Amino acid sequence: MPVSTGANTNINIRVDSNIKNKAQDVFSALGLDMTSAVNIFLRQAIRKNGIPFELVMDKPQRRTRQFGRFKDKMWEAEDHDWFEPLEDFMEYM
Repeated sequence: MPVSTGANTNINIRVDSNIKNKAQDVFSALGLDMTSAVNIFLRQAIRKNGIPFELVMDKPQRRTRQFGRFKDKMWEAEDHDWFEPLEDFMEYM
């Protein structure tokens, strides 16, 4: 679906000045200004029908950490007994 090329409008947003300056440095190195970069982001959001990049958490979720600890314990065990059935594993967690 083509994007309309109607009249321009302004968007006012608040951004931490340090973040703005760092972003401007990145965009400048790419030959872009802030307006062009924001327009690219908005067009990609329309094209993807969502945020145009993956949103992930920096820290693993609780269940991920639990699985990591479980896996470490299993490999430390001499006989490497695995849980059967899956309900036993879930109960262990």
